[in-house]
Amino acid sequence: MTITTTTHLNFRGQAREALEFYAAVFGGETRIATYADFGMPADAPGADHVVFGQVVSTDGFRVMAYDIPGPASAVVAPSTRRESGTTITDSPFFVSVRGGTLDEVRRYWDGLAESATVIEPLAASAWSAGFGMLTDRYGVTWVLDVA
Repeated sequence: MTITTTTHLNFRGQAREALEFYAAVFGGETRIATYADFGMPADAPGADHVVFGQVVSTDGFRVMAYDIPGPASAVVAPSTRRESGTTITDSPFFVSVRGGTLDEVRRYWDGLAESATVIEPLAASAWSAGFGMLTDRYGVTWVLDVA
């Protein structure tokens, strides 16, 4: 059984730049997938923005990043919510918990979900056997998925 906890930073069009900067500072490999990579038409506004990005170094540094959908200047209510299939948030970070199996992740999910607001139920996704997002009773937004 293995689990990792990773800071998940949220940007408005600057995730790629930030990830490249963090890789230059800490070393490591940058992995980036765009909205276009997950099916958004390539000519749509924001299609080149980061939907999933991370830097992982052999020294143990790890950070994830995401471009919040919508224009860089968009203002959203102070919350995290699902809208039209995307997650809208003004939170500068999430806590990402990644486990090795769906059963393992489900145990953590079940614990965190008590008195939480579920943003996206734990279920299979395009990139994981299980992915879910919730805001716990203390206002912390968690992203849980299977590696």
